[in-house]
Parts: sequence; structure tokens; C-alpha cells
Amino acid sequence: MSRIGKKAVQVPAGVTATVDGQKVTAKGPKGELFFVANDEIKLGFENNSVSVAPVSQTKDARSKWGMSRTMIENIFKGVKDGFERKLEINGVGYRASLQGKNLQLQLGFSHDVVYEAPQGITIAVPKPTEIVISGINKQQVGQVAAEIREYRGPEPYKGKGVKYAEERIVRKEGKKK
Repeated sequence: MSRIGKKAVQVPAGVTATVDGQKVTAKGPKGELFFVANDEIKLGFENNSVSVAPVSQTKDARSKWGMSRTMIENIFKGVKDGFERKLEINGVGYRASLQGKNLQLQLGFSHDVVYEAPQGITIAVPKPTEIVISGINKQQVGQVAAEIREYRGPEPYKGKGVKYAEERIVRKEGKKK
């Protein structure tokens, strides 16, 4: 039994939700998102909350049960508050700047890396060594952060590169004579 899936998802104040068959649509102050559940999942809407249940007790249906509830909860959070991911840049001469909507990164290459932000994502650079990625879709925010980090991931000897703000780099000891 899914402990997460058993709980109904409460619709937050300021968000309107509709359930139409296998599709859950949420409208809020930040925008509109939807989630289409698998056919092995049954959705219900009552008392301003969305309930999720498996159609049968097969392993496949039960494995999608908790994930479906979490996805519905994420679209409610996204349209109400949005999601944010922070990246930090460490290294001499490594920095970021904005050119219009594009992010320009100087990461020690012979050329600058220009990252074009996809639609629905906002990139801010409060400091030259800090990048803030925000949007209403949690998966898209995480994907953009991973793509930017991929240009120059943190290395274990000096800690140089692009890392998540909450990430801890395990440092290695260098060569000994």
C-alpha cells in the first residue's frame, strides 16, 4: 500500500482544480498546468480535494499510485507558488550574466557558453556567481538547472565549476610527494 497515495491532495486557496476523466487541470495566480494520469489510476474530486487510487492491485498499478499523487500535488504548488532552483559558480574567472533572456556563462573555455532559456522558465543572476532558475513546472526547472550544471560540473579537487546551492562537494586529496 502506498502511504503517499492514500492521502488526498487538498486544493490550495487561490487555485481552481478540475478533474475530467484521467486529466487534472489546475489554474492559479502563476498560470495553468495539467497532469494526465495513467489508465491504471482512478481519480476522484470531492470536498475540494483530489483522491488517487489504483484500479487494480497489480504491481504496475500500485507503483504508479504514489507518483500520480505527487505529480498532482506538484502542479498545485507550481500554479500557486512556483518552483525555484539556485546554482552557484566557483572558480577564478567563472561568472554568469544575462543578455536579454539568454544566460551567458564564462566557465574557463575559449568561448562563452550561451544558454537560451525555454519558454516558461525565468533565469535571474543576482550576483555574477549565483544563478536563480524559476518557473511553475518542477520538472522543467530541474531539467534547466541540470543542463546548466552539465556545462562545467564541480570537480572534486578544487571544487571549481557549477553546483547546486544545497549540494556538498566531497573533496579529494591531491598527490603526495
